[in-house]
Amino acid sequence: MTGPPPGAEAALQRFLRGLAARDASEHTQRAYRTAVGTYLAWLAERGTDWRAPGRQALRSYLARLGETGARSSVAQRLAAIRSFHRFAARGGLAPGDPWGAIATPRLPRRLPRVLELEQIERLLSAIDADLAAADARRSDLAVAIALRDRALVEVAYAAGLRISELAAADLGALDLRRSEIRVLGKGRKERIGLLGRPAVAALRGYLDDGRPALLERRGGADAPPTAVFLNHRGDGLGVRGLRFRIDRLCRRAGLPEGVSPHTLRHSFATHLLDGGADLRVVQELLGHESLATTQVYTHVSPARLRAAYAAAHPRASAADR
Repeated sequence: MTGPPPGAEAALQRFLRGLAARDASEHTQRAYRTAVGTYLAWLAERGTDWRAPGRQALRSYLARLGETGARSSVAQRLAAIRSFHRFAARGGLAPGDPWGAIATPRLPRRLPRVLELEQIERLLSAIDADLAAADARRSDLAVAIALRDRALVEVAYAAGLRISELAAADLGALDLRRSEIRVLGKGRKERIGLLGRPAVAALRGYLDDGRPALLERRGGADAPPTAVFLNHRGDGLGVRGLRFRIDRLCRRAGLPEGVSPHTLRHSFATHLLDGGADLRVVQELLGHESLATTQVYTHVSPARLRAAYAAAHPRASAADR
C-alpha cells in the first residue's frame, strides 16, 4: 500500500503538528500517524476523496478493520481517524466529519486492575530486599538504584501519578517541606500531587544518598539533569526505563500477570475512595477533566460495596434465625 496523496499527507502533517503542540506523547503521535496514514492510503487506492468519503467507503473500511485487528485495536484506530476528520473540519480542510453519522462498535468498559494493600507492601518489601542485598555486597550503585526504586514506587502510589508524569518530574517541582510534587498532566494541565510521610522519607533518602551516587556516574562533562529519577548512567530515567523497573519489581514481588505501572495509579484512586475520600477530591488529585472518568473507581472495590450494603440495608446485619 502506497502512502497518502500529497493533499492528504499535508493535512495529516498539520494534524500531527497539532498533536505535538498539545504535548501528545511520542507513542500517541506514532500511533495516530500509522492509523490515519493507512486509512488515507486505503481511500486513495480506491480513488476516494478523503475530504468527503461516502458512507459505503467508510463501512467498507470499518469491516476491513474488524477483520484484521482486535476490538481494542479497532477502537484505537477509529479514535485517531475521527480525531483527524474533526481537526480537518474545524480547520476548513474538509466540509465536515464524514464519520459523524457512522455507528462504530464500542468496547465494554473494563474495570481497572487494583492492588490490595498487602500487595503494595509486598512490592515495597521486594525493594527492601534489594536494598539489604546491595548493602551486604557493599555496592554503591545497587544501593542507589534500590533507594531510587523505593522513592519511585512510593511517589507513584502516594500521588497517583502517570508514568509520563514520573519521568518528567523535576527537582524544582518538589516541595518536601509541604509534602507536594507539582506535575504537568495531559493537555499541559498543572496539578499538585500530595505525598505521605513514607513517600517523603523515601524521597529524602534517595535525594541524599541515591541520586548523588547516580549523578557521579555521568562525569562532569555536561550540565547535570534536573530530573528527579535518574538511571544507572546518571541521566534522566525515561518512560521505558520506569516501566521496565516497575515491571521487574512487580515480578519479583510475585504480583499477578498484567500488573503495570498504571496499576499503582488505579490503586491510589480506589484506596482513597475506600477510605472515604470525596469523588471530586479524587478527580482533582488524578487530574481528570471529567468526573465521569473518575467514577469508574466507584465500581471497583468489593469491600466498598459490602460496606455500603452493610450500612444501608435494614437486614444486612440481622442475626441468623
